[in-house]
Amino acid sequence: MSEQSASIVWFDLVERLGEIERERLIEAGLRPLPVRNIAEAVTLAPSVDRVVVRPVDDTAVIAELRKRFAQLGKRPALIARIDRDRFELAVQAMRDGADNVIAADDFSTATWKQRPRAAVMPSTESREKTYVFTDPNSQTLLALAQRVARSDISVLVSGPTGVGKEVMARVLHESSPRSKAPFVALNCATLPESLIESILFGHEKGSFTGAAQSRVGLFEQANGGTLFLDEIGEMPYPLQSKLLRVLQERELTRLGSNHTVKLDFRLVAATNRDLRAGIAAREFREDLYFRVSAFRLAIPALADRPGDILPLAALFLVKHSNGAQPPLLSRPAGEALLAYRWPGNVRELENVMQRALVLCTGGLVESEHLVFDDLATDGFAGGLYGAEAPAMVQPVSAYSPMGGAGAAPMRGHSMMGGDAHAHPLSMPASDEGLQSSVRATEYQAIMNAIRGSTSRNEAAARLGISPRTLRYKLARLRDPMGSGMVALGEGVA
Repeated sequence: MSEQSASIVWFDLVERLGEIERERLIEAGLRPLPVRNIAEAVTLAPSVDRVVVRPVDDTAVIAELRKRFAQLGKRPALIARIDRDRFELAVQAMRDGADNVIAADDFSTATWKQRPRAAVMPSTESREKTYVFTDPNSQTLLALAQRVARSDISVLVSGPTGVGKEVMARVLHESSPRSKAPFVALNCATLPESLIESILFGHEKGSFTGAAQSRVGLFEQANGGTLFLDEIGEMPYPLQSKLLRVLQERELTRLGSNHTVKLDFRLVAATNRDLRAGIAAREFREDLYFRVSAFRLAIPALADRPGDILPLAALFLVKHSNGAQPPLLSRPAGEALLAYRWPGNVRELENVMQRALVLCTGGLVESEHLVFDDLATDGFAGGLYGAEAPAMVQPVSAYSPMGGAGAAPMRGHSMMGGDAHAHPLSMPASDEGLQSSVRATEYQAIMNAIRGSTSRNEAAARLGISPRTLRYKLARLRDPMGSGMVALGEGVA
């Protein structure tokens, strides 16, 4: 064994470590130290850089280890080994504090040679704000962000709409020495030009018409903490010079005041635009650009970090289940999510999972419950989605019964690989006359109502029917023999 081998605590509640698996770990430069209980794991934890645990049916052991580790001077990384068909257990493990999750049967050298990094970062504000960094691209970005967070350097976060730029801003804040101070956010694109200056700088009573009382601006509110300016490229050009002065001098004067206020905040800005093009077009100041972009973080599109898709989907199901037991993702649904190109990124994924909760009447989200955004699905096959299917989608061309393979729990989680094909809702190609056209129109109306609603009751109200009637109609749409209209599921001939 190499003298450079690192010891790891090995806590497996399912089975003993086999000799073949032990040799694979040794080849990866690791020396496993098997333990039989939590007390032994905690005793050895300070002398290792990671503790590997495999839970049985729940993740209470992970939560307990995380609690015990919090009391240690040195906290090792907590790695959860989860069976590939226990996706829901993998998500819960991450929520309970696991720094990373790997497949229980994965003993590849490449996996175990990787330095452990956090896969999911729990927010300090709320358990509902859990940040997913499972994909290797996301983990690299997270490691960089946490390193940058230790300084006070201004950061410009860039990326397409919906990728999670504010999430990254919060990660920077919560990973910094300023984490206990305020995080103040402003979307520069949502406010009229006449109000932005007052909101940022504050004003004194009577300083302008309508100023009935004094107001502390966002700069002052963020004192000691972090100020996040989203869509900074939309900030009016005349105001940019005033922002530049505040960033340079770290002081301001409220509107209508002669008193100078000293400031101490960290600036994080975000944009989905090319600010250098804005400089060329004289829409953005060059000196301000260099001031706000002292360090730049580019967030990749969701399609470029597929390892995040399924954990995010599961977390959105938890988030929008309003405290109820969230449904699980079926394997076909997971494959459909992985196959989709996600032009709307994380924001679109959250919308899709909210709609799935409306459509799902049982404990399993199937592929037919996934309704994608209009703009993103012009190429999908059938009624709602248009006439032509993109190459990534396997269109349904014949009727198939519900259940079967489509009802099985999804196998795998963030480590899931292989080719995937989505199976969207599809209209039959045959001409069935007036009755079919009427049903198609009804289907269109129902899906449009669901698309614009956050619950089944709201969708029913939009349609002017009772929730019970909506459930009946949805059941008819899912029954090809009863409605003669919608083909769903797998195993299509």
